[in-house]
Amino acid sequence: MDSVPAQTHQGFKEAGAASASHLTSTTSLPTKVESRTAVMEALEDIVYGSAAGIVGKYIEYPFDTVKVRLQSQPDHLPLRYTGPLDCFRQSIRADGFLGLYRGITAPLVGAALENSSLFFFERIGRGLIYSSGLRAARLRAFLVRPLLVKCKIQVPDEPGGTGRRAPLKPIPVIKEIFRHEGLRGFWHGQLGTLIREAGGCAAWFGSKETTSKWFRERNERTLLKRGGTQDEVLESRERALPLWQQAVAGASAGMSYNFLFFPADTVKSRMQTSPIGNDNAGKGEGQGGVAGPTKKNTFGQEARALWKQAGIKGFYRGCGITVLRSAPSSAFIFMVYDGLKKYFPMA
Repeated sequence: MDSVPAQTHQGFKEAGAASASHLTSTTSLPTKVESRTAVMEALEDIVYGSAAGIVGKYIEYPFDTVKVRLQSQPDHLPLRYTGPLDCFRQSIRADGFLGLYRGITAPLVGAALENSSLFFFERIGRGLIYSSGLRAARLRAFLVRPLLVKCKIQVPDEPGGTGRRAPLKPIPVIKEIFRHEGLRGFWHGQLGTLIREAGGCAAWFGSKETTSKWFRERNERTLLKRGGTQDEVLESRERALPLWQQAVAGASAGMSYNFLFFPADTVKSRMQTSPIGNDNAGKGEGQGGVAGPTKKNTFGQEARALWKQAGIKGFYRGCGITVLRSAPSSAFIFMVYDGLKKYFPMA
């Protein structure tokens, strides 16, 4: 028999090497593409979530200012505001409409961080709604520290009957908190924030996903009634919901987030708007008439004081206006986020 030439053996070797190289490159290609896609999706969550959060904050902030002022009314003085409309009237009469935007700088940063983290955890944890909500909540509870500064700026006068005008800019407030209370002062009311964020984020995810699922099932039934095929139904599952349905799902998420744990938010606001530093000046308290440091109430002490003053109704001051403003605000957040992802995809 004729032997196979050496050149043929060499050709087989080269062909085998080329084939192996081709297989290796085609096998690794999907991994690189998937890795790049994951990075771009995370970037979308951060950039578009931040943009959506800033838009939503501008919409809701005047209502949030009214809510904080209603919540922070001291328990040992007559109520300054009879309700949300009265608070709006007095605030606009005193400072104009732009006065309702006092202290918005720090919350804009907080809103960008909050919403980007929410959308990031929603994407990576859709199968575990409650678990992802708790992860987002723990992160948000620390990211929303600028809200302590925001609450102090929003109140027209410092609570407690001091008559002292609250600073209008974040830096003086930050300096004053640090000078009197140190770093711990920025975490005053943290328990209330954590309760609100843990329960609220779970409600946020759960409500949005439940509403979205209901809309998808409704859309599928409508499609089948019109004579649609099973393939068309499967294709519809891959498409985003219509814009108005996304808005309704977002509104339901925001309303659930704000309503379910509103009492914890009320106690938190009262703690975070308490006077900074010495509140006994001029009262002869302390040794030799020297003012003593302000004693900060714990979460439980503040809750008991509010219950003693106003009962259960006191915990829901400003709840109605908060839930109402959360509907359009959250709807716009989801519409802006989903719209940016649809028309300006990064992945």
